[in-house]
Amino acid sequence: MLRVRCLRGGSRGAEAAHYIGSRLRGAFTGWVQRTFQSTQAAAASQNTCAADEKATSPVPKDCLVCSYNEWDPLEEVIVGRAENACVPPFSVEVKANTYEKYWGFYQKFGGQSFPKDHLKKAVAEIEEMCNILKGEGVIVKRPDPIDWSVKYKTPDFESTGMYAAMPRDILLVVGNEIIEAPMAWRARFFEYRAYRRLIKDYFNSGAKWTTAPKPTMADELYDQNYPIHSVEDRHKLAAQGKFVTTEFEPCFDAADFIRAGRDIFVQRSQVTNYMGIEWMRRHLAPDYRVHIISFKDPNPMHIDATFNIIGPGLVLSNPDRPCHQIELFKKAGWTVIQPPVPLIPDDHPLWMSSKWLSMNVLMLDEKRVMVDANETSIQKMFEKLGISTIKVNIRHANSLGGGFHCWTCDIRRRGTLQSYFD
Repeated sequence: MLRVRCLRGGSRGAEAAHYIGSRLRGAFTGWVQRTFQSTQAAAASQNTCAADEKATSPVPKDCLVCSYNEWDPLEEVIVGRAENACVPPFSVEVKANTYEKYWGFYQKFGGQSFPKDHLKKAVAEIEEMCNILKGEGVIVKRPDPIDWSVKYKTPDFESTGMYAAMPRDILLVVGNEIIEAPMAWRARFFEYRAYRRLIKDYFNSGAKWTTAPKPTMADELYDQNYPIHSVEDRHKLAAQGKFVTTEFEPCFDAADFIRAGRDIFVQRSQVTNYMGIEWMRRHLAPDYRVHIISFKDPNPMHIDATFNIIGPGLVLSNPDRPCHQIELFKKAGWTVIQPPVPLIPDDHPLWMSSKWLSMNVLMLDEKRVMVDANETSIQKMFEKLGISTIKVNIRHANSLGGGFHCWTCDIRRRGTLQSYFD
C-alpha cells in the first residue's frame, strides 16, 4: 500500500496524484532499462568467451615476486635513483621528521635540486652498489627517472616532488604481493609513478598488486600547530603519543614495517598512523599477524634504523632507542644485538636521517650482509656473528635519507612462508 504524505501548504489530492504518477513512471522506466540491459547482455554473451578466458587465466607457477622476510637468499631487488632528487618544501610534516639544524636548508631550497655536486657523487655510489649486487648474483631493477621539480596541485594542497631514491618507503612485498604505501608527505604524493612500469611487469608475471587507499593529504591529516621547536620537543611529544599525523585517514610508509614470516612488526610514527596500521592488519589477515611495537624514541622516520631483523631469531636493536616490547623476542628465543656507535663524522650532512644508518643494512642471505665500507665497528660485529660483510661506500647517498635497506626493495628471496614465534 502506498502511503502519501501531504507537504505543508499543498493540495492533498493533487500531491497524491503527482506522487503516484511519478512512482508508476519510475517503475516503467526501470522496466525498460532492465529489458534493454538484458538484451545487451544476451547479445554480448556470444562474444565473451575470449575475454573470459583471458581474465581467468591461471597465475604463472614461477611468479617473479616472492619475499617473506629480510634474510632469505636475495635473487631480485629494486634499487632507487638519486637522479633529479629535489628538496621537499618545508611543510609541517617535513619539519616534524627533520632536525632543526636543517630547517633553514629546507626553507631556502625547498622545491629545488639537492646540491648538484653531492647528487653526482650519490648517483655514482648507487651505480657502484648496483654493480656489486649484480656481482653477487642479484638481479637489479631501477625505477624510471622523473623530473621531481614539477609543481602539482590537488584540490587539497600543492607541492613539488622529491625523488625515487627509497623504494623501501613506498613498496612492501609480502609473499607474492606488492603493496604500494599511502605515504604521508605531500612531496611524495606522486612518487609511485616512478615504479609503475616495474610493478606492471611484475603483475603481468603473476604477482598480486595492491594500492592502499590514497590519502587526500588534506590539512586535517596533519596537526597544523604541532608544537615542535627542537629535538627535545620531538621527544616529549612522541613520548606523550602526539604525532604530526592525525587519524583523519589511513597513511603509512612501507619502511615502518619489518617482516619475519607470518609476523610483521610496525611502529606508530610521524608518517604511519593507527588507521594505516589497522588497514594493513585487516588486509593481511588471517595469513599474517601485524604487531605494533614502540620505542623510547619513536621519532625516526622509519623502523629500520631502530629495529632491523637480520636473520631467523636475530635482530639489531638500537641502544639509543630501546624497544618496549623486547621481551616478546627474548621469550621466543631470539638473540637481540645492540650495534656499535656509528663512526660517521658530525659534519657529514644527513638532511633526513641520523647516524644510525650504520645499522640500516641489507642481508643478501643469512651469511652475507651489505654494510657501509666506512663503518668498521659494525663490520667487526657481523664478522663475530659469522656473517661475511660486503663493503660499499654510500656516504653521499646516505645524506638523502637512507642506508642499504632504505635504498632497496627486495622483490624475490628464495624461501618459504614460516612462523618464527609459534
